[in-house]
Amino acid sequence: MKKIYFVWIWWIWVSGLARYYLHAWYSVYWSDKYDSELIWELKKEWANIIVWEDEDRINNDFEKVVYTEAVPLSQSELQKAQDLWINIETYPVALSKIVNDKKLIAVSGTHWKSTTSSMISLMFHNSELNTNALVWTLLKEFDNKNAYYSDSEYFVLEACEYKRSFLAYKPYIAAITNVDLDHLDYYKDLEDYLSAFESFLSNIKPWWYAILNWEEENSKKLIWLREDINYAVIYNNYFELNNKKYYFENYELLIPWEHIKYDSKIAYVAWKIAWLSDDLIIENLKKYSGAWRRMEIIKTSVNNNILMSDYGHHPNEIEPTLASIKQKFPDKKLIVFFEPHQYSRTLELLEEFKNCFGSADKIIIPSIYESRDSDEDKAKINAKKFTDLINHNNKLYWVSLKNAENILKQEDENNNNAILLLLGAGNIDNLRNIL
Repeated sequence: MKKIYFVWIWWIWVSGLARYYLHAWYSVYWSDKYDSELIWELKKEWANIIVWEDEDRINNDFEKVVYTEAVPLSQSELQKAQDLWINIETYPVALSKIVNDKKLIAVSGTHWKSTTSSMISLMFHNSELNTNALVWTLLKEFDNKNAYYSDSEYFVLEACEYKRSFLAYKPYIAAITNVDLDHLDYYKDLEDYLSAFESFLSNIKPWWYAILNWEEENSKKLIWLREDINYAVIYNNYFELNNKKYYFENYELLIPWEHIKYDSKIAYVAWKIAWLSDDLIIENLKKYSGAWRRMEIIKTSVNNNILMSDYGHHPNEIEPTLASIKQKFPDKKLIVFFEPHQYSRTLELLEEFKNCFGSADKIIIPSIYESRDSDEDKAKINAKKFTDLINHNNKLYWVSLKNAENILKQEDENNNNAILLLLGAGNIDNLRNIL
C-alpha cells in the first residue's frame, strides 16, 4: 500500500486532501500541533495521527510529504524528508495534481467562499452530473466531512488566495465572491492583492467562464480583462451570460442571512453554465440548510440560550454576521466570544476591528490565535491591548481560551434567551462542547 505523510493536517482544507488519499487507498500518516474534534473524526477513518512531531516516523517508504505554507521548512519532519530526498509538496501543489485533470470549478474571494462552494457542490452532487468536492467546512450531506469523491468529471474546490496558492489550479469555471484586502503579512497593498486575482483568472481554460460581481468595486476591476474567456456578470437581480440577460428566479432560503443570498446567486450562475434546469436549481437552493461554522446553530442550552459558531475573522465578515444575527433575533442579547486570528492581521486591520462589533451586546476576547506571526508583531499587540482598543461599552478580556470555558458557562447560567456566539478562525470552536 502506498504511503503519504501530512504535516499540520488540522487545517480544514488539508484534511480534505488527506481524505482523497484515504479514498484512493493510501496509508495516510500525519502530525499536528493541536488536538481537536476534527482530528478525532479523522482518526476514525484509519489514518495514523500524532499531536506532536516525530522525525523518526519519516522514512523512504513514503511517496511524498505534504505540508501547508504555515509550516516552516525547518520543522523536524520536513527536514528529515528533505535529508532523505523524499518528495515534499505544498498543499496546493499536491491538490493541483488531482483537480487539474477534472472539470474544475474553483471558488475564491476574500469572504464567503465556503458557503458558495458548498452550495455549488451540493447542487452537482444532487444532479446527474455528480461531483468531487473539497470545501473548508463540514457538510451533513457529505457525512459531516469536508470532502466528497466520486468518478464524476467535475470537481468543486474552495481556492485560497494566500501566498497566491490558488495559482496552482486550472479551472473551467472560476468564481470570485468579493475582493477585500487581506493577508497583509504577504500582500503589499490592494494593488498587489488584486494582481493575484488577475493571475487567478488568467488560469481559466480558454473559452470557459469567470463569474464576477458588478456591484462590488474591486471585483468590477477584474471583468473583461481577457478576450478568450466568457464572463458571467452578476448584477442586483439579474446576470449576463453569453450576451443574454437572465433574471434570478424568486426563492426563499432556509438560511435568512443576507450574504448567503448573494452566495446563492453565484451558485445559481455556476449551475446555469452547466446547463442544469431551473427547476432543479430552485429545488436545491430552497433546501440548502447551512454548513459547519457558517452561522451555525449548535444547540440550545438548558438555560434556553442558543450556542452558535462562525468562522468569521475579518472585520468585513464580522460586522455583517453580527448584524444578520441581531436582525434575525432582535429580542435576544448577543454575547460574542471572539478569538482574533493572527497578530499580524489584528494589527493590519486594527482600525476596522475597532468598530465592527456594534451589533453585539457584549464582547469577550480570550486570546489571539498565533499563525505565521513574527516576534515583532507579537510585541506590538496582545489580547488585552486589542480589547482595550475596541469601541464598545461592554467588553471583557479573559487571559486564555482555556479560562474562557468558565466564562462561557457563567454567561449561560446568567442569561436566558441569549445568543452565545463562538467567533473566529482559530481554536475558539473547541468550546462548542462545553455547554
